Amino acid sequence: MSGLSPTTPVPSEIKLDQSARELKLVYPDGKSFMLSCEYLRVFSPSAQVRGHGPGQEVLQTGKRMVNIVGIEPVGHYAVRFVFSDGHDTGLYSWDYLYELGCDRDGNWQDYLAQLQAAGASRD
Repeated sequence: MSGLSPTTPVPSEIKLDQSARELKLVYPDGKSFMLSCEYLRVFSPSAQVRGHGPGQEVLQTGKRMVNIVGIEPVGHYAVRFVFSDGHDTGLYSWDYLYELGCDRDGNWQDYLAQLQAAGASRD
């Protein structure tokens, strides 16, 4: 990664509510997103979740109760979340976090459909 482009939306506030298992991202333009820890976990940018190429994605199941137990900055361009299930290998770039916020509803519906098609569960 080459770092930030001038158009990269960087959150001005990141607030974790562990009791609600939600992460709030607030941006300088006033836009904000509430993203569940489960959502962030199942859409981890790690190779463990995304695979090493198209078609190698691994459907994440049983993540309904996962929480974020740590947030670590990575340079000036990303954060790493440490999840309660031990997953900590995804680097969430500012661009990717913003994309996850903007596309949350569609991504979530796609995920639920994939779970149903696989006969799998969030629990």
